[in-house]
Amino acid sequence: MIDNYPTRAEALALLHEYTKSDSLRRHALGVEQAMRKMAEKYNGDTDMWGLTGLLHDFDYEMYPTLEEHPYKGNAILKEQGYPESICNAIMGHATYSGVPRDTDMAKALFAVDELTGFIFAVTYVRPSKSILEVQPKSVKKKLKQRSFAASVSRDDIFQGIDELNVDVTEHIQFVIDALQEKAEELGLKGVH
Repeated sequence: MIDNYPTRAEALALLHEYTKSDSLRRHALGVEQAMRKMAEKYNGDTDMWGLTGLLHDFDYEMYPTLEEHPYKGNAILKEQGYPESICNAIMGHATYSGVPRDTDMAKALFAVDELTGFIFAVTYVRPSKSILEVQPKSVKKKLKQRSFAASVSRDDIFQGIDELNVDVTEHIQFVIDALQEKAEELGLKGVH
């Protein structure tokens, strides 16, 4: 349980205040879902890990530069009473921040962030547009195609998997499974 800091409803309001695009909001919800499942796997606080995923990019739309994101958002989170563990994990998801990922929560955020976005992209190009049909094999195949979802850092995806010390296929399947649980809410159920 979360004590003495903002609730999910407050975090969602903050996300909506700073993030207007549906795609970035869906990304935040997808990373939140993956982080909640990661918390279960690593015996973490599901609410805290979920908030970390939900808010990791909340400032990105307003402050997209390397000089601003996630620094501006981090300052806002501290002002609003978010704990250091959340702030540090969010800072650590930006490799250029210099903030080490020294907790399971920080490593998990880094390991699911780019991968979640990539899995969304893989889902959108399927004829059905359904995550229910996405397999690790197709994600791995698309990862090799540099022109596909070119803005997604493959280096970050593989570095995150290495830092967690997990199998690539199992981790991809884990994130797919997490997203499948919320397929409708995330707009990934598709057209059957």
